[in-house]
Amino acid sequence: MTADMVAPAWMHVQITAEQYDSWSAEQCAGIEIVDGMVVVTPSASKRHNRLARILANALDLAAGPEWNADTDFDVRLQDLPLTNRRPDVVVYRADTIDVSPTRPEHVLLIVEVVSPGSETTDRVVKVDQYAKAGIAFYWRVEQAATGIPLVYTYVLDPATRAYRDAEVFTGGIKAIAPFPVTVDLGTL
Repeated sequence: MTADMVAPAWMHVQITAEQYDSWSAEQCAGIEIVDGMVVVTPSASKRHNRLARILANALDLAAGPEWNADTDFDVRLQDLPLTNRRPDVVVYRADTIDVSPTRPEHVLLIVEVVSPGSETTDRVVKVDQYAKAGIAFYWRVEQAATGIPLVYTYVLDPATRAYRDAEVFTGGIKAIAPFPVTVDLGTL
């Protein structure tokens, strides 16, 4: 059995931004592009999706009219080689709602909910990619064995293009940056 029998040929070559932009929404669902290569992302659990939705709703309400918070769309981190990530929650400038692709300069905050299989990517790889892209805030939600989420927050140091640790929240969030927001995550 050859690799072509297991996966389509396009999964074995780098994808350009132009090729990706010609694909339908259905073709782009459930994948990310990293260094031009297609990376299939597994379906998230109901708990994961609920956490993301609760956070997106709370952030959207708290953000004011200048910012929107949404789930399930790509952020184009770079064109060459193409890197598109699909964060769990993105807070982006409201005036860019019809701009595609969403680029780092449109984004204020990205939230990733860690799931089995995404630990290294969410804790190490994406942190570095988002910081190098210049995204000001990154939050990582850990689904603890106790069922009470832990939320690690990071702030970009623009001089080093690396995140520095900010606050850690247990079961809920009471943050002042990037804007004041309170979220109860302990009642899932």
